[in-house]
Amino acid sequence: MKAWPAPGKLNLFLHVTGRRADGYHNLQTVFQFLEIGDRIRLAVRRDGRIRLTTPLHQVAAEQNLVVRAARRLQAAAAVSLGVDIELEKHLPVGGGLGGGSSDAATTLVALNRLWALDLPKDRLADLGLELGADVPVFVQGRAAWGEGVGERLSPVVLDEPWYLVVNPGCQVSTAAIFAAPELTRHTAPMTIPAPLLGPRPQGASSAVRELMANTRNDCEPVVRHQYTAVDEALRWLAAIAPARMTGTGACVFAAFSSEQAAREAHEQLPDCWSGFVSRGRNHSSLHDADSG
Repeated sequence: MKAWPAPGKLNLFLHVTGRRADGYHNLQTVFQFLEIGDRIRLAVRRDGRIRLTTPLHQVAAEQNLVVRAARRLQAAAAVSLGVDIELEKHLPVGGGLGGGSSDAATTLVALNRLWALDLPKDRLADLGLELGADVPVFVQGRAAWGEGVGERLSPVVLDEPWYLVVNPGCQVSTAAIFAAPELTRHTAPMTIPAPLLGPRPQGASSAVRELMANTRNDCEPVVRHQYTAVDEALRWLAAIAPARMTGTGACVFAAFSSEQAAREAHEQLPDCWSGFVSRGRNHSSLHDADSG
């Protein structure tokens, strides 16, 4: 049974540019993928049942995004087939690394192949958007500038640094952060910086570092106030390199020009937190697996 990758992501910045009439927020962000992620194995069933064989204690099986993604695709394509889903989790729940959204995207992309549906990626992305705002970028599989709720995507070209990602060990509720009255909601919209549209000339300076230096994460002050562990992790990491929270947290990250530098920083990580080193990627491992 083939293992399909469900890679993590980082939001290199996150600006909240306004609140919409439907209660959601307009955002601007840049997504870049990580090499590290979850793994999903799928076995096609002939009886139409959709079954998660590895339930998570934090999430009821029927609420898990992989089950919901499979059911949504099954209904949209009028498929009589089913699937057994084995989910191998590596990304922390509530960490801002897109684990659940990536799992859903991988389920959509893999079942599109296994059920021989041949739906275009744009259609899969539309189905994914019904499950979560971050699902489309994982379906498309390219580093992107995101707008709207994060679903309007423009491909960008970034350098691919090494990241140290630190998990402070808490779960942050995205809904609670966006509901916080103190959240900044009117950051002025930006245009996509020309260097991100590529191609990147050899020897060009780090687009990731320049982008982080001229942007921020509007959710970060709210999360730092509500979650002491996130604040402490950011303070620790910022003493080594420019650091930022991804998404609505809880994980924080810093970019390094070499694997050695990232691993040297990782060796200094306090025992109270977990973390990992991963290369940033402009094409996701799911994109590569689906193309192979």
